Amino acid sequence: MLTLQFVPYEEVEELTSNERIKKLLGMVKDERIVVLEGRLKKQEEAELIRRTMEEINERFKGIEVSVVYPEKKRTATFGRKLKSNIAEMLLGDRQGLTILGPASLIKEIRKDPDKIQLFTQERKGKKKKK
Repeated sequence: MLTLQFVPYEEVEELTSNERIKKLLGMVKDERIVVLEGRLKKQEEAELIRRTMEEINERFKGIEVSVVYPEKKRTATFGRKLKSNIAEMLLGDRQGLTILGPASLIKEIRKDPDKIQLFTQERKGKKKKK
């Protein structure tokens, strides 16, 4: 069964970088596809990948990460730009989505301006329950 877990920004904003990475990696290792509101800092993303590489084994094959940034349209009015900039200053890097999942389940993540497509693959070696 495929499990998709949405993690609101409020659930991770008070955590330290180390705690945030540990929590997200734990969810992925439990074979869940995680949709995180907002995005990780660049150094957190790098640390997540580094830790993932250290933990690869027979059961855990790695992680797939994709960050979806909101489209910034050139035709945005001055008021919208100002509102967006103030929100970013007050709330931090909340804009966007981060999608994380085990490499054994995620085949590919495609992004284009209108949609996100996440392709999964069947797990190998799992016996079906009768």
